[in-house]
Amino acid sequence: MTASTTVRKRAATGALVGLALGDALGFPTEFNDVPSILAKFGPWREMPLPQRAFVSDDTQMTLAVARALRTSMDRGLLVPSRLERPLREEFIDWYQSPENNRAPGRTCMTACNLLKDEHRRWQDASQIGSKGCGANMRVAPLGLAPGLSDEQRAGAAQLQSGLTHGHPTALAASDLTAHAVRLLAQGAEPAGLVGLLRSYALDNRTRYHERWLGDLWTRSQDPSPEQFIARGWDDCLAVLERLQEALRRPSPETDPCLATGEGWIAEEAMASGLLCFLLFPDEPVTALRRAACSSGDSDSIACLAGAFAGAYAGADAWPTEWADRIEYRGELVTLGALWD
Repeated sequence: MTASTTVRKRAATGALVGLALGDALGFPTEFNDVPSILAKFGPWREMPLPQRAFVSDDTQMTLAVARALRTSMDRGLLVPSRLERPLREEFIDWYQSPENNRAPGRTCMTACNLLKDEHRRWQDASQIGSKGCGANMRVAPLGLAPGLSDEQRAGAAQLQSGLTHGHPTALAASDLTAHAVRLLAQGAEPAGLVGLLRSYALDNRTRYHERWLGDLWTRSQDPSPEQFIARGWDDCLAVLERLQEALRRPSPETDPCLATGEGWIAEEAMASGLLCFLLFPDEPVTALRRAACSSGDSDSIACLAGAFAGAYAGADAWPTEWADRIEYRGELVTLGALWD
């Protein structure tokens, strides 16, 4: 796919709007099992978008990452020192916002409270033991911003994770999620996606981005930075294996969480979001509904499914009457247009 085709399909707008739509669809179903969701909303393939399409902290934090990325790229070349400050400021603004009342994750709240101390290095605020999905449900903008090298995209994806979630699996899953969004925006075929992600994970298994992460690894018990980051990539490779197995015998009517996990942790959120997209690569709305009708972290799984589906299919993937109702629509569309 050529760059002009990518622009015509408006992958960035499609991904950001899709992420928010998935979030709004999954927000009311989070913490419910599948029978309860079906009892409340009827057949999953007909699940309606709530009339007031409110989003969770997933979309709010995606916008925080997107704004920080835009600010740092407006100032010149994307480098760690140029991105860290805007990220920190955006995360603190989110933490203190009255709109931060959408069941935010404990790791994000703890780390952002520590980040408020301007004398504290971000590595000392990072929650090194947490690989919660809060790191990678917000990383899609790194896969959408144009003109980044592979090293910039990977390093920045891991840095934005590290400010809150310092566990190596959170770092690796964020990197892999951004890479998946990038591949789909550029026109990668869904059928070959898992193989491409597996190759990327293997290629990067012992690559510690010291320029972006500094001495973060020393907060762990690992004897070297390479062994620290390899733990994260090994978790991602293991869940990609489960994803591949699920796709060999696809079962669209089955709760996706039974195959690839409930999504409370980073690698499972990525894999379950990918599974929903890959079951319905040409039916983006069905993919969102399948993700929202799941027994795990439904809003995070559905927001990732929406980012993947929107990056692949573009802005026209989403019904206009849905896209027009989504909370934060103006900002989502403005950022999408900037990167398209």
